[in-house]
Amino acid sequence: MHSKTSISIVPYREELKAQVIDLILHIQNVEAGVGISAQEQPDILAIQSSYLDQGGGFWVALDESGQVAGTIGLQREDAITAVLKKFFVRADHRGTPEGPAIRLYAELLAFASGAGIRTIVLDTPAVATRSHAFYERAGFRKIDKADLPVAYDYPDRGSLLFRLDLP
Repeated sequence: MHSKTSISIVPYREELKAQVIDLILHIQNVEAGVGISAQEQPDILAIQSSYLDQGGGFWVALDESGQVAGTIGLQREDAITAVLKKFFVRADHRGTPEGPAIRLYAELLAFASGAGIRTIVLDTPAVATRSHAFYERAGFRKIDKADLPVAYDYPDRGSLLFRLDLP
């Protein structure tokens, strides 16, 4: 079991890129069997320009040895709307009450509030049932594609869509 102090949440840095991509692809393809390449999600190959340069954010959870244990991104779509993306936590750090998932998500929410974002949407593969439960506990509600407030590209793998309106 890992302790809260063994994880640090840091803004994305380019020297973490290879680890970030490896973690995301491992969870998507080895664990979830989604079958998606890095080329099908070009945002992970260009985090700086896809997230940070557009007024969004991307955060990384590092374990006690400085290895990437989790990721979360907020891709800004317009002045008040953003897409939560690339929310992944390494298997050995999942399900802990003060683990990286809760802390990454809290970092994203604090940033969104400070940046004037009012609505966060996300897509997640239908097979990711554990993620669906997390999002619903966090106040997201399932929506239809027609109800998305912004249009954005995502690799549709039987995806479910969720929306959170911030206070």
